[in-house]
Amino acid sequence: MKGMKLLGPFNQVMTMRGLPLKGALKDKNCEVIPDAGILVEKGRVVQTASFKALRQYYKEDIEIIPLPKDLVALPGFTDSHTHIAFGGSRAADYSKRLSGISYLEIARQGGGIWHTVQETRNMSTHQIVEKIVTRATRSIASGITTMEVKSGYGLELETEIRILKAIALANKRIPSDLVATCLAAHTKPPDFAGNKKTYLDWIIQELAPIIKDENLAGRMDIFVEEEAFSVDEAAPFLRAAKTMGFDLTVHGDQFTTGGSALAVSMGAVSVDHLEVSGDAEIEMLSASGTVATVLPGASLGLGMPFAPARKLLDKGAIVAFGSDWNPGSAPMGDLLTEVSLLAAYERLTMTEIFAGITFRAAHSLRVLDRGRLIPGHTADIAAFPCQDYREILYHQGTVRPTHVWKKGLKVL
Repeated sequence: MKGMKLLGPFNQVMTMRGLPLKGALKDKNCEVIPDAGILVEKGRVVQTASFKALRQYYKEDIEIIPLPKDLVALPGFTDSHTHIAFGGSRAADYSKRLSGISYLEIARQGGGIWHTVQETRNMSTHQIVEKIVTRATRSIASGITTMEVKSGYGLELETEIRILKAIALANKRIPSDLVATCLAAHTKPPDFAGNKKTYLDWIIQELAPIIKDENLAGRMDIFVEEEAFSVDEAAPFLRAAKTMGFDLTVHGDQFTTGGSALAVSMGAVSVDHLEVSGDAEIEMLSASGTVATVLPGASLGLGMPFAPARKLLDKGAIVAFGSDWNPGSAPMGDLLTEVSLLAAYERLTMTEIFAGITFRAAHSLRVLDRGRLIPGHTADIAAFPCQDYREILYHQGTVRPTHVWKKGLKVL
């Protein structure tokens, strides 16, 4: 059997070839190849070029995989921030927010994260796995082939470990790649006998070594905010996690500033949220290598302004986008719709949006072999039923891929 497969012809292929990691992007600078083919071997892209030219050059050395007419191909998407390992619902919290009660006040009343923690603790490992599989499978149908998944709804040793093991088990059952992050530092649970510093020390001394020994996650996250952890509390925790070899990421600048400055000072790979980031934070992030991950789903779920994505890009920051899919602040869990709406409000180019959910998002997870349809990269591909790539965001999430390949294998 022939080793190389030629997919196509596609009406267009948007390759992301040559686009920079940082700063604003113009659509005119994005390579879009018409009547294109994608040559794949052993799960990786060999070449992306004219379908006719590839067919003529390789001749009998390839297996041609014919496709329907009028498909546009892009790199498979990366959702770089999700909380899909959870149980229960927070519809009651959402109802309260619509009636005017704030997210922070709901948390103080015993709702919010703590409610989801209680629901998740009562689930078996099998039940958590099934929830992750269901949600990640839905995301594949949106073109998402790589997905970050956080713990953080256990907040005690047994359940945090079960969640991380459930992520690993789910990863074996679905074709997409799941990247695990430990978010035990989501908030201090009410049933922990100690203060916030003691709780963070417990994570480093008791939980983190198990995670390291069993290779359950390579990333450590912390929520830096009023009802979670202060900058002063978070700094020694992040320093210790970094010393242990974890990549760092921070929930920062969602309601108050301080988290982004901490993330940059610690050399975190990303700081996520940034809804209240001001000019000083934008300047600092733009001068750093820390990815500014914007989460439009949280703004939509909470009814608050979007993070200043336009300003961040214009100043030269690395800007990625994640769904923040979670039961509280971002229940939509639909990255494509969220970024389509963000583009309209923040005046982002289509290339900036697609870069932010492909190679820039992949960079924030340090999976650098995907997000571009170029030689050597993983053959993760999402193909949409339209003639022009601009139709995808124009229809604001209602156009979905009809074909998805993961490592060159068709999964949708």
